Amino acid sequence: VERQRRYGWDFVKFQPRASCFAEAFGSEYRRSNHALRAPKMVKQAVQTLGDWEHVGRGDVANSALSDQVEAIRLVCAELGPAVPVIQTVFSPITVAGYLVGKDKRRAVRQLRENPEVVGAALTRIAVVLAEFSRASISAGAAGIFYAISGYASRDVMKQDEYERLLLPHDLGVLEGLPSEAWFNILHMCGSNLNFELAQQLPVSVVSWSVQNQGNPSLSEGRARGGKPVMGGMAQATTLHHGSVEEVTREAHEALRQTQGRGFILAPGCSVRPGARSENLIAMMKAVAA
Repeated sequence: VERQRRYGWDFVKFQPRASCFAEAFGSEYRRSNHALRAPKMVKQAVQTLGDWEHVGRGDVANSALSDQVEAIRLVCAELGPAVPVIQTVFSPITVAGYLVGKDKRRAVRQLRENPEVVGAALTRIAVVLAEFSRASISAGAAGIFYAISGYASRDVMKQDEYERLLLPHDLGVLEGLPSEAWFNILHMCGSNLNFELAQQLPVSVVSWSVQNQGNPSLSEGRARGGKPVMGGMAQATTLHHGSVEEVTREAHEALRQTQGRGFILAPGCSVRPGARSENLIAMMKAVAA
C-alpha cells in the first residue's frame, strides 16, 4: 500500500511468497528470517512417483493460501476501488514444479512418462487454484495474474505437446473465474516462448519479458496475441541498477513501439527488492510525460 502511494501505480500486482502454493499441497518450508531471502524448503511434497496420488487430496485450501486471500482483502480495502489489485496465481504445472524440489523439470519428465498419474494431480491442483482465485475476487481483487513460470518456453515443451498435456489445466483455472474478474493477465516467464498460448487462454492482457532470447517485441506480441500487452522494462538490469536516463529511454521506446495503445508499461517480470527507487519513479514519470 505504501509503495503504491509513493510511486502512483495505476494498479497493483499482488506478490505472495512463491512458496505458499507449494505449502498448500504439502511441501514444508522454514522462514529465512531475512527480508531479501526466500523461505527455505525443508521437505518437498513429491519425492516419488506415488506421491502424486496424494497431491490435491484432502484439506489443501489451508492457511498457506487463505492468508493470501486475507492479505489481498486488506490491500483492496485500503486502496479502494480506484486502484485495481490483482492476485498472483501460479499455473498448475508451475505449482507442480515447486512440489518436486530443486529439479523443477522433473515434474515435466514425470508428466510425459506417466500422464495419467501426474495429469490427474494437475487437475486437482487446478481445482484448488480456481477456488483460490474466486476467493481472491470475492475479497476485492479485480482479477488474477496467471503466471506460467518457465514452462511456456519451447525449450521445455513444444507448442503441440503443451496443448495436449497442459492447456486443459490452464483452462480449468481461467474458465472458472467469475464475471467480476475483469482484469486478468497471462504472464509467460522465460525465453523462446510458445506465444500462441496468448490466443488460446481467456485473459485480458499478456505479459512477458521482451528482453529474453527468442521472445517477440511488444508490437509483435500484440499482433500475434491479438490482445493488449504489458511489459517493456528490463527488470533485472535497467530497473534494478540502470541510470534514470536509461530507464526513461527504455520506457519511451516501449511507448514508441506501441504508440501507447493496447499497452501497459511494466517490468517484464518480478522486480528485485533492491531495485533503485529513483528508477521506479522515472518509469512512472516517463508515462506521465
